[in-house]
Amino acid sequence: MSNGFLSQEEIDALLNGDTETSKENDESEIFTDIEKDLLGEIGNISMGSASTALYQLVNQQVNITTPVVSVTSLKDIKKEFEYPNIILDVEYTEGIVGRNILIMKVSDAGVIANLMMGGDGNVQNTELSEIEISAVQEAMNQMIGSSATSMATMFARIVNISPPNSKIWREVSETITDSLDEDEKIVRVKFNITIGTLVDSEIMQILPIETAKKIVSIMMGEEKNEEPVVEKPLVEINNYKVEEKTISYESQAEVQREPERAPQREVKAVEVHEAKFGQLTPSRIGEAHKNIDLILDVPLNISVVLGRTKKSVKDILNLSTGSLIELDKLAEEPVEILVNGKKIAYGEVVVVDENFGVRITNIVSGADRIKSLK
Repeated sequence: MSNGFLSQEEIDALLNGDTETSKENDESEIFTDIEKDLLGEIGNISMGSASTALYQLVNQQVNITTPVVSVTSLKDIKKEFEYPNIILDVEYTEGIVGRNILIMKVSDAGVIANLMMGGDGNVQNTELSEIEISAVQEAMNQMIGSSATSMATMFARIVNISPPNSKIWREVSETITDSLDEDEKIVRVKFNITIGTLVDSEIMQILPIETAKKIVSIMMGEEKNEEPVVEKPLVEINNYKVEEKTISYESQAEVQREPERAPQREVKAVEVHEAKFGQLTPSRIGEAHKNIDLILDVPLNISVVLGRTKKSVKDILNLSTGSLIELDKLAEEPVEILVNGKKIAYGEVVVVDENFGVRITNIVSGADRIKSLK
């Protein structure tokens, strides 16, 4: 400051400071810190599933960092982007209400498309062909689908999405989506994403405030029943209040009528004898084998237990791609073979023509089977 006046830089700094303060105030009015952390954790888990789906498509290590949740608007988001970008707009049709918008740089999308088509990911051209756009749309569709499946598990309900709408966003004058007003407050969940050594960029989810609020209410157990409960009028009869629709002349008479006594029944003596069974003869054993033949074609589910372990909810939420889970079995210890969930044998894992198999090493005895049933 000189001669008692503020410079332009000082004025801009003050204005920017007021803007940041107002943004923080807006966020605190809409979401508490706990709600923002909850949205971030949900985004972290759902996008973790999305990264796994992307890994299976591109066969490259995909890492997504912890998300940053903020309240903003499409108008402000436009100022932060370099163009062009590819946008995927998905509407939730069941489970929750709202939509999910995924934004990714076209240059990053080109790398994904190249990897999906068997390339090495080194792309020089910034323009995408129709085939490459279709490949990226399918990749993003798989990511959102995996994310929705993960959300369905967390919400304990079915979550379905509509077919995605995608487009190339080439300049700031174009709209991101026609479903949201550019000045409308939205929730942005921003991630850093890396794909091997080829991509180091940002990817973001955009949620309407209504959708974000709905997600928070479900996870916190505060979801409101949207169907209003209509109280039915009550009518008093003989000091008892009952619903009006159940009242009729016959029912009134039944309420006032004393209950009739049930007729007395004559009780007869019951003779009890000791049970006697015939001896099992060879002919009867043969008949039993014939009966077993009738069920020999019944299919049974065979499963192999590699090992088990217990984890806390905190440990489960911290799992991500590449995490290791230590089981309670040693490397050379036999695995359990189950038939319809019951342990019948032990075995060792082998590889047969590039497929896993199990060689039976020990059949469980009758006593051991009884213990396993208990």
